[in-house]
Amino acid sequence: MERLSGLDASFLYMETSTQLLHVCGLIELDPSTIPDGYSFDALKHELGARARTIPTFRRKLQDSAFNLDHPVWVDDTDFDIDRHCHRVAVPAPGDRATLAELCGHIASQPLDRSRPLWEMWIIEGLEDGRIAVMSKMHHAGVDGITGANVMSQLCGLEPDAPTPADSGTASIGGASSAEIAVGGLFAYASRPIKFLKVLPTAMTVPQWISRARRGEAMPAPFTAPRTSFNGTITGHRSIAYSQLDLAKVKLVKNAFGAKVNDVVLALVASALRMYLEDRGELPDTSLVAVVPVSVHAKSNRPGTNKVSSMFSQLRTDIDDPVERLQAIAEANVVSKLHQEALDANMLQDWTQFAGPATFGVAMRLYAKLRLADRHPVIHNLVVSNVPGPPVPLYFLGARVTGMYPLGPVFHGAGLTITVLSLEKHLNVGLIACSELAPNLWSLADAFPEALDELVKAARAKARKRKPASAQN
Repeated sequence: MERLSGLDASFLYMETSTQLLHVCGLIELDPSTIPDGYSFDALKHELGARARTIPTFRRKLQDSAFNLDHPVWVDDTDFDIDRHCHRVAVPAPGDRATLAELCGHIASQPLDRSRPLWEMWIIEGLEDGRIAVMSKMHHAGVDGITGANVMSQLCGLEPDAPTPADSGTASIGGASSAEIAVGGLFAYASRPIKFLKVLPTAMTVPQWISRARRGEAMPAPFTAPRTSFNGTITGHRSIAYSQLDLAKVKLVKNAFGAKVNDVVLALVASALRMYLEDRGELPDTSLVAVVPVSVHAKSNRPGTNKVSSMFSQLRTDIDDPVERLQAIAEANVVSKLHQEALDANMLQDWTQFAGPATFGVAMRLYAKLRLADRHPVIHNLVVSNVPGPPVPLYFLGARVTGMYPLGPVFHGAGLTITVLSLEKHLNVGLIACSELAPNLWSLADAFPEALDELVKAARAKARKRKPASAQN
């Protein structure tokens, strides 16, 4: 058995019927590249063969009524691909709207905790003969980095890539209720010592205040303006997506001396401005995004989720898109330095003391009393940027034409935007609570317009430089 870390387990404890904490992904595929042609049964067979070589796909949760610590992972000795791979078709005309509607319904359903916490839906009936895959993996078992690594094991650089051999990871075995309880008792008994070790990191708050006075801090929690998507969420999810030209993003980056992540946040800010202005809801002050930051390279703690967070101002209060990009880039330098100054293990260390009784009851009470509607907004949304390979990928033989990651949404922040670069494109995935962010396609469709604004400015800047360079 392998005991979950506190951070991994906290995603189980915080999950409710409305706050579902699995991570989704929509993959659009061209099945014409599959060597022997597309067949659902053949694809399912290949997926099952590969799943058996990936530890994340074959472990499940187990617990004991007498366990005082977090649950454990054990091997699923009864693994059956039919419980995880499902077949469904969209109704005609099979366009993006019908696909997104189906995927939103899939994202709204909880995973079965008695089985390994993942599933994939093979979606047929799309226009032009394409197929799609809607994947779901629980956040307790993957974060951004590990989720990307898992998906990479299902993909290859060639359509006829051979099935990889077993990764060699030793079986984590099983566990009896007594073993789980005894191990949990020892871990629980050591908590006072662990608490004393992490207590110094509680100085983060006064240090944050001190940095803010010097102008060296990222935005503080509870300082974001309220929007229509900041409130108590329901269990209904809506999905939309957009695909951008990565070369244009890099053109903007180079023209204004920014980073790709700065441009991504600027695109999010511009799209949100258009969306909120159309609804007459644009706040006078800047929206604040939480940007997950991987600490896999810095953290030595056990567990799957190794992540920190950076608060970033989107500068939606600035009208000019170029000024907005430059302001975001400047603010991100400060936020990144502040985030790097924080202990990389802080979140993992403090969540070790999380318990299902306290976390679970507190989250259900928080939702029932609709407290997210009453206290100041912690942050407006989550924005994540995940770099992908610059080469074509083939999912079980089918050419990947679009890959849109979709993170969870939370009470108080009913919108998540995740961006993934792949080959020559930047894939933007949006997921939201349906009631808080209606007409999500209008937000998704604002991204190309936002990029065109910046590209136009970048090209205008380049034209102004040419005469000067020609004189030299």
